[in-house]
This record gives sequence, structure tokens and C-alpha cells, in this order.
Amino acid sequence: MSVQNFFATTAKGVEEVLAAELERLGVDGVAVESGGVRFRGEMEAAWRANLWLRTASRVLMPLCEFPCQTPEELYRGVRALQWEQFLTPAMTLAVDCNLRDSAMTHSGFVALKTKDAIVDALRDRFGTRPNVDTKDPDLRVNVRLFRDRCTVSLDTSGTPLDRRGYRLERHEAPLKENLAAALVELSGWDGSVPFVDAMCGTGTIVIEAALKALRIPPGLSRGDFGFQRWHGFDRGAWEKVLSEARGGILSSLPAPVHGSDISHSAIAMANENARRAGVIERVALGRCAISELAPPPGPGVLIINPPYGKRLGEVEALKPLYKEIGDVLKQRCKGYTAWLFTGNLELAKSVGLKATRRIVLYNGPIECRLLKYEMY
Repeated sequence: MSVQNFFATTAKGVEEVLAAELERLGVDGVAVESGGVRFRGEMEAAWRANLWLRTASRVLMPLCEFPCQTPEELYRGVRALQWEQFLTPAMTLAVDCNLRDSAMTHSGFVALKTKDAIVDALRDRFGTRPNVDTKDPDLRVNVRLFRDRCTVSLDTSGTPLDRRGYRLERHEAPLKENLAAALVELSGWDGSVPFVDAMCGTGTIVIEAALKALRIPPGLSRGDFGFQRWHGFDRGAWEKVLSEARGGILSSLPAPVHGSDISHSAIAMANENARRAGVIERVALGRCAISELAPPPGPGVLIINPPYGKRLGEVEALKPLYKEIGDVLKQRCKGYTAWLFTGNLELAKSVGLKATRRIVLYNGPIECRLLKYEMY
């Protein structure tokens, strides 16, 4: 197997966390960039990255990079690649495009032009062409145009990595699984002390914490990955990677993991999601108002992701809740390191505590803060 370059994408602000994950995986050439992390290895390194990375969105395999300002340059650059190495006319194809600060400004047009170049190259070679399947293709191609430079990559992941397969129940504006995992990583929680999510919603942060502490790979419950449909995929070698991963899973949590929420329906969904994730027997989930919170004795780690209101009236209405969070932290969470994740800094002031650390993160387009409070 030859050594390849790979690029794992992630949410803005999570790059350093992802780099640390890759270093723990033991891959080579880990280098942080905006929006992701580069690394090197044989194909198996990409398999392991897809299986194990908790904070990544996708693992891409770059094929080439070239200057590109016009549709003609794009077409020529893409067509020059040896697509028959990766695609046959019997396979299906999809093209994703991200572009920024470039002469070409329409991502749909760039994706279409890329697709034309690929199918024309294959038609010349085989006399027939592959079909497009945007939903579930055999090969997903990623085109990135940034400052008039085009990078063409193959997407080894297929479905984005945040879709673990355990969360079918969607509540209002849930956190993506990989962002929830990033919050757990940034909290510094290593599984040795209690972990509490006092507004757990449908349980995503709690489940991600449990998966981490039990050493369950986040990709284990997924249907399949993009690379499993590629030419020359070695199923036997992949089964070895999976069985080695299964062999390292712990049977019990070293310390308790608790989740609570005031909403009956949210807790019902959290239980269902935890069951699908295979951690229902390991975590404690229950209905409880924040004012009634009784965490296990500290030291411990507590994360709260309260609502942050989109409209002015909502924001005003939420101020008492944030004040109550501050009161509960002071009165009931001695010895805990508490983290508040919010998209509203105005509301965060109502907590009435001084944050010892502030981390900028993005929940989709919303700029958020992860605020740290030491409850001595």
C-alpha cells in the first residue's frame, strides 16, 4: 500500500482538538490548518480515522491542486486526472463543492463542471459513463476552490462522520454529534471523575462522553463508509481493524455519567438514543429541573448547553434561567469544573460567575463560547 495524504475536516475552532485525536491514533505528518487537519499514511490510516475520530466531519484524500479562475481551467485540471483508477461506468458518482474568495462564485456550477470533466474522461476511456447519485453514490468527489486554487479530493467517509447512526430522534436545534464530542474533549474530562450534563436535551453530549470513556469507536454503529465501495477495498483487512477496536471496549464506566432535563419528551428521546448507541445500561438519565440538580460529590465535570434564544423577547425571558444556573453551580457543584456552552454572551453575564477560560466555537453559523468556571 502506498502512503497518501489525507485531510480531516472539522468545525471552526475544533482543529487543535482534532489534531490531538489524530496524534493519539499514531498517524504521521499531523498539521493543523483552517477547517481541518492534514495527516499521512497508508489507506488503513484513513480507515482508522473514519472509525475513531470523534470531532471530524469528513476524511478527504486530496488527488491534486491547481490554479483555477475559469470554467475551462477547472475542466482541464479535473479531466487530467486518471479517473479510471477510482471509477468505472458501473459505479455512481456525486460531487460536493466548497468555495470561498474565488473568481468563480457558484458552487452548483463548479460541481456540475467537475462532474462533466469526470464523466467525459470515462466516456473516452470506456465508451460509456457513470451515473450521478447525489444521495448515496459509490464515489463522492470533493472540490474546494479557495482563493482561485482548486483542490480535488475523494471523500473516504461518504455520509458525514457526525451521523453516528444512534440519533434518529431530532429535538429543537440539537448539537451535531462531533461538536458534542468536541465539548467533551475541550472540558478535559478523561473518564476518571463523574460527568454531568444538567440540560441534556436528547442526550447527545452524555452519549458522546460515555462512548469516549468506554472506548467505543464513534463509527462502530454506522452502516458503511465511502471507502468500503472503492476499487480494491480489502474487506478482510477492514474486519481486522473492526475486531481490534471491539476488543478494546470497556464493559463498565470508570466513573458515573449523568444526564438530566426538565422535558419529559427530551428524556424519552435521550433514552432511545442511548439505547441505540449501546450505552443505555451505563448512563443515568432522568427528568430533573436545574433547580433540583444533585450531582455526585466532586471533583467532577459538568457541562450545560442551555437555550440561547434567537429573538429579543426570548433573550429577556431566558435571563432568570441563566441566573439560576449560576446559583445552582455555586450552591450544589462544589469541586466541579463547570462549562457553559452558549451562543449568547449577553445571557452568559446573567450567570454571575467569572469565567476562567473562554473558547470560541461555531454551532453551524452561530458564533458561540464555551465558558469555564472552577467551583472550588
